[in-house]
Parts: sequence; C-alpha cells; structure tokens
Amino acid sequence: MNTPSAIEMLLVEDNPEDLDLTLRAFRQCELTNKIHVARDGVEALEFLFGEGAHAGRSGLEAPKLIILDLDLPRIDGPEVLRRIKGDPRTQSIPVVVLTSSKEQRDVVESYRLGVNSYLVKPVDSDQFGATVRQLGFYWLLHNQPPQRIDP
Repeated sequence: MNTPSAIEMLLVEDNPEDLDLTLRAFRQCELTNKIHVARDGVEALEFLFGEGAHAGRSGLEAPKLIILDLDLPRIDGPEVLRRIKGDPRTQSIPVVVLTSSKEQRDVVESYRLGVNSYLVKPVDSDQFGATVRQLGFYWLLHNQPPQRIDP
C-alpha cells in the first residue's frame, strides 16, 4: 500500500532531452508530482532495493509504475528489467519500456523478461508528449495493481 509520501513513478532515463520531454508531459497534465528519476541502471536498482545512496528506504515505498529506457549506462535496461521481475519484492510493479529501439529482438527479449508494455519513443515532440501522457493516465489512474498482502 502506498503512503502519502510514496513515489508514484520511477523514471529510468539517461537522455537529458527525453527526460525533460517526459517530465514536461507529466507536469502539463498534472498527473503526478511524485516521480523519482534514475539516470542509469545502478541508480534504479539501488532505489528499488534500498541500497547504496538509497540504503534504508522502505520496500513499502515501491513505485506504482516504472518507465524504463533500454539503453542505459552502467547496467542496461534488460538487466534492470530481469532483476525487477526476478525479485518477489518488485515483480508485480508494472514496467513500461519507453525506448528508441524498434528492433524485434529488443521487443521479444523485453517481453520474455516480463515487461508489461513496450513503447517506441516517437521522434516528434508533440507525439512524444501525447504518448507519455497516455501511458501515465492508463498505468497510474486506470490500471488496478495488486494490493500488498502481508502474511
């Protein structure tokens, strides 16, 4: 269950322009103001698992959604996805890949690893903004995630 101060979304993106476009799209539709940004795979995993700079962060503060780029420094997106979906603490968090890759091997591999949705970043900034807003509305407002049940 999310607390009032919980992070609603983890955005994992290293490209400053795409990061700015994504954050601007969410601000324009006032969808969320509780976004944590990770600029590489290591930072994303440390945030999710309460390690490194995020040591001591509670697992109850899991985001409602992870938006993940595939081409990341230090640890790439597919490996981040594998670790998220391979851990019982994070496997039920929806992950949307938002990437520039149209390669079928990337699409197939992402779904094999458990991604919930795979979107190719539109080149046009207006289309990019519309895509981001639509994915946010669906995953944050309409999707019904499982509630955490403690034994």
